[in-house]
This record gives sequence, structure tokens and C-alpha cells, in this order.
Amino acid sequence: MSAPDGDCEALLALAQSVVDRAAPGEQLECIVSRRRGTSVKAYDGEVESFSSAESFGLGIRVIRDHRQGFAHAGSHADDVVADTLAEARDNVAFGEPDEWNGLAEPDGVPVVEQDLWDPTLLDLGPEAKVDLALELERRVTGLDPRVRSVRSAGYADGAGAAAVASTAGVAVAGRSTSCSVSASALARDGDETQIGGAVDVGRAPGDLDLGEVAADAVDRATRMLGASPTASQRLTVVFDPRTAATLLAIAGGTLTGERVLKGRSPFADRLGDAIASPVLTLVDDPTDARSLAADSHDGEGLACRRNPLVVDGVLDRFLHNSYSGRRAGAASTGSAVRGARTIPGVGCQALSVVPGDRAPDELVAGIDRGILVQSLSGVHSGVNAVSGDFSVGAEGLLIRDGALAEPVREVTLGATLQRLLLGVEAVGSDLEWLPGGTGSATLVIADVSLGGR
Repeated sequence: MSAPDGDCEALLALAQSVVDRAAPGEQLECIVSRRRGTSVKAYDGEVESFSSAESFGLGIRVIRDHRQGFAHAGSHADDVVADTLAEARDNVAFGEPDEWNGLAEPDGVPVVEQDLWDPTLLDLGPEAKVDLALELERRVTGLDPRVRSVRSAGYADGAGAAAVASTAGVAVAGRSTSCSVSASALARDGDETQIGGAVDVGRAPGDLDLGEVAADAVDRATRMLGASPTASQRLTVVFDPRTAATLLAIAGGTLTGERVLKGRSPFADRLGDAIASPVLTLVDDPTDARSLAADSHDGEGLACRRNPLVVDGVLDRFLHNSYSGRRAGAASTGSAVRGARTIPGVGCQALSVVPGDRAPDELVAGIDRGILVQSLSGVHSGVNAVSGDFSVGAEGLLIRDGALAEPVREVTLGATLQRLLLGVEAVGSDLEWLPGGTGSATLVIADVSLGGR
């Protein structure tokens, strides 16, 4: 896999060349991207699959008389670029007039320069990537005799660059690398089987810890052997960083100007109010290079910035792109999210919780009756982000007198998002950065309804 240093310059030159074709009275924006990636999966000591691909993206947005047209393509060829521009112009006629349509104007926010590119990723050849996947599978099967097989073990990476230019004066480009290893262990005891998964991410292969991933996958599978339903009750729920990230992502998704303007956020009229426990601070910060979602600019080319969403439990702000900001009478928060195939939306880019000062074991030790949740199911169907209703399946380990006890499955956690946020008693010190770019730590939430047998 090669990624010439000139990728950013070439992409920016292409985007600017499209913008230079703007007609009088026409606002024009162009985003172009190029990405190369590899995926390897191992099974039973052999390579199950190996893929290496390169993709190109081109998106052109045209605005005239408050009407917007958009078109995209998967090629940077000259004739494709010309056809895509013509299609975007044609689509303007089909757009409804909207007084808030317009391009993002540079706002003078300083750019936080980041080095998100690790060239050592490019030096790793196909054979070495295969070896990583095979070695991970060997480690998983060698840790515990109850792990009879590995459901999956794999390595994946990507190196990409993108550029945005517009008639409003935006002209930016950036690039990044990322990689991951993941494993899913299958533990068996008699006729019972349990599956446990783990993952590690980084900018380059040297960031990855195969031993930690293997041990985590095996532990998550074997500790659930013997799991059964338990009685319905109210108890303290401990979400590990991965399940906590699911909860935080739901919360963060309700705090966008787009959802507020559509009347689809339970917190729409709550700016300045306490919507969570005072121990919870939630930040969207794509300038934090620890996140794989970190970036110097948002999807409209504005400088990324740190946006505190909830500070000590108080709702501080909503996220905006330029469109939602204009409609709400607010400024963009540099939170436009998009790819070359879409127009800019609004969303969290690198959501994280500010960690506390106590380790997970210490948090568990202070709980008389609770459950440590290690996986959730039915999130898409069981959570209503408009009303906040929350009812999802869960499995994990009961907590009794400050110690982990028997495993449980086929239970349901019932609450509302509002109630969960207000019920946070503690945030762990174990901040973990996940593949999607979210940073989360263990969350302890009091008095949650658990539905069982």
C-alpha cells in the first residue's frame, strides 16, 4: 500500500480546480477523497480472507438562489468530474428554496495542527499483516482450554486523505492512518458456548497489543459460561467502557442542532440546565489526537475545536454545522460531518467522557448489589432518542457485596436516557479509545430497573 506525500496537495488542487469553474452568482463546494485499506481474517490457522482496496470520492455542492444541488462520483477522472459538476448544477433546479442554504464561511478559529499520519503503517507488507492475524488467533486458542476455537481473528488498516475547497474561501486538506486487530473467542463447557470479543486500535501496527486483545477476548467468553437469567430487581449498573460508549453515543447524538431544530431531542429546551449528574462531563473534541476520529477540519473545512457538551452535569451547548447554526441563530461549532457521497450533516466527531480518579475494581468494591454489563443488544430498536425511552438487552456479571459474582444473560435494562444521565454516581479512570473514535470510561449508574425471569 502506497500513499504518496503529495496526496493532500493533489487532492486540494483537484478540489480547487472544480471551484474555479463556478459561474457568476453560484456558490460551489467540492470535496475529494482517496483511501487505501487492507483487511485480513484468519480461521483455523489459515487465511480465511484477504482484501486490499483503493477508493476515490468526489462530491460537488452547488447553491444558487437558495436552492441546493449535489452530486457525487467514485472517480477523479476529468470526464467524471465534469459530468458530476453538470449533474450538481442540474439538481439545483429540483431543490426547494431554503433561506438558510449556504456554504460555510471561514470563522477565524485557529487550526490545531495534528500529526495523524504514521508512515510505518505503509511499510508493513501483506505477509506481515497476515502474520498478525494468524498470531492473534494462535494467542487466543492458547490461553484457556475452554476456548475451543476462534470465531474470528483479524487485522485491518487504512490510509486516507481528503480535501475541501469552496467559493467561500475554504481550501483545506488532511490525511490520517489507522489500524486495528480484533478477535472473537468461542468458549465451550459441555453443550454451552459463549462468545467474547476484543479489539485494539492505533495509528500504526506498533500501537497494537495482540496479547491484551487475546486475553480480553478469552476472559469475556469464559467468564460468561454458566450464565442464566436472574430475578427482576432494581440495582446499580456498571457499564464497562465499551457499553458506556454506546450510552454516551446515544446521548451525544441528541445534542446536535439538527435534532433540536427538528424537535427530535429530549434536551431541546434545556441549555444551561442540569441534565446529568455533576460527576459527568462530556466533550466532543476532534483536536484530541488520541481519538482515531481526530481531525484538523470538519466536513465543511472549518477548524475543528473542543466543544464541551455537558460540563459537571450542565448542558453547555449543542453542536452545529453552518446550516443548523444559521437556522438556530448560532455559530457553527465546527461539527459538520460528511463523506464525499453526502452533504454536510451535524454530529459528534470524537466524543469522550472526562475520566474520574478511581479504577474499575475500586468502583465495584463499593457496590452492594449490582451488575457489570459487558454487552448490550437491541439498542437500535430499544432506544427512542426522541423521548429518551431506554430498554435494551444485556449480559454480564452480578455484583454482590463488592465482588463480581455469577454471570447473567437474557435480562433487560429499563430506564430513560434522562434518568440514566442523572443517575451517574461515578466515572472510572480507565479511559479507553474505541475504533469509532469515542473515548469512554466505566460508568456507575444507581437504581436502574433490571428485568429478568
